[in-house]
Amino acid sequence: MEPRLICLIGAECTGKTTLAQALAHQMGGLWVPEYLRSFTQVHGRTPLRTEQMQILQEQLRMETDALGLARQQGRSVVFCDTAPLLTAVYSDCVFADTSLYPQARSLHARYDLTLFLQPDIPWNADGLQRDGPEARAAVHWAIERALADSGGGAWPVMRIAGTAAQRLTHACDAVAGAMRGGHI
Repeated sequence: MEPRLICLIGAECTGKTTLAQALAHQMGGLWVPEYLRSFTQVHGRTPLRTEQMQILQEQLRMETDALGLARQQGRSVVFCDTAPLLTAVYSDCVFADTSLYPQARSLHARYDLTLFLQPDIPWNADGLQRDGPEARAAVHWAIERALADSGGGAWPVMRIAGTAAQRLTHACDAVAGAMRGGHI
């Protein structure tokens, strides 16, 4: 059976990494980290406008590699801590550059399920890639619009909110439904 690709998307400080790691642990899947985080650590800065495509492509490469590893290991699910669509959203919000949306939207169709994390947890500064609560709110609404523009709602999306335990429970239920091929 082909491994399922599950996307976790949300603005900064919405718990994507924490939930992706917990889901991978609980469900025996693999976790693909957010490439942007390692980029900022290596370069000591956030990416420039001209580097956004590289960020998108590297995230895609990491997901593709994880899918291959999941096949080899007989794992049924890969949890992606963000998606190329989020890179397109940030490129739009930060640089007013919408050029990444067509490719990002096309790539988003690969996910069996998108877990859209809500900004209902406290914002915490976490390294160079954090812009603040106001930016988080703006990005959240930009993600909302990008997900709504899926060409007829073709992408299965589940909103995830609440405490850490509630988020994990709701996400596990949604993933189990997607694994069964059911509706979310």
